[in-house]
Amino acid sequence: MAARLASGSRLRFLTIGSVLTDEVYIRSLTARSGRRRGDGSALMYDWSLNFDSGTLMTSWSLSDSERLMMNLEPLSPDNATVVLVDYAVGFANLLRSHDLRDHIANVVGLAQTAKLYGSGLVVTNGEASKPSGPLYPELLEVLGDQPVIERKTAFNSFLDPDFAEAVRATGRRRLLIGGIATDGCVLQTALGAQREGYEPYVVVDAAASTSKEAHDMAVQRMAMSGIVPVTWWSVAAEFQLEPRFADTPHRTRLMAAYQPAMTMAGRTFFAGVDQGRLTPATA
Repeated sequence: MAARLASGSRLRFLTIGSVLTDEVYIRSLTARSGRRRGDGSALMYDWSLNFDSGTLMTSWSLSDSERLMMNLEPLSPDNATVVLVDYAVGFANLLRSHDLRDHIANVVGLAQTAKLYGSGLVVTNGEASKPSGPLYPELLEVLGDQPVIERKTAFNSFLDPDFAEAVRATGRRRLLIGGIATDGCVLQTALGAQREGYEPYVVVDAAASTSKEAHDMAVQRMAMSGIVPVTWWSVAAEFQLEPRFADTPHRTRLMAAYQPAMTMAGRTFFAGVDQGRLTPATA
């Protein structure tokens, strides 16, 4: 991966996957496409597919220096808004890409991260009176009096004026989007965020779909469109790096509540340390 050094240079990402054949291909296909943001400025992509030595290499580059696919500025509660989309109880039993208990823990962990660190937070759902129903009770408990924007429009949340205004009101360009389904409302809302000039991230372990394949392909499409995949725990860790949070217990609280395996590993370590102190030293 090459880094951008100046305006007009290119940042290129490369993914490599096996080709199921023993033949050696030396072919190349390159295409150029573009679109316009909401402010009318152009956003151009170069695409190339290269088949070489039995390996499929797909690369893409973003040639607008203001919109790097991988922005190296740290995620911060001051520059990011957590966006929670359609965690409705009626959808939960349809999910097959993730274990339901893990999924709910990740969703609530992401919401609690936004609450503890004070990032922007926008929550939306379809109409609670519809068969999909209200939000997960576990999520509502953490959200407290946080407004939930009910949408009548499907898939792309930015088509709802109240949602679009709520995101604008946070004053933050970076959107950390989680929701269900990954290949439905999450995908379309993330693409909609791009069209509006935001810098969207998809919180992949706080999203889910009806199959692992549907989830994975949606994440791949978003990544190829310049939407950066993250996990909720990595977001919490990055928020914790803010100097004002250095001595706070926020991440420890999140780990104890939503990362039980990591919590037990820590307890095992400290128990071993204590045991070592009790054991007389041998010559």
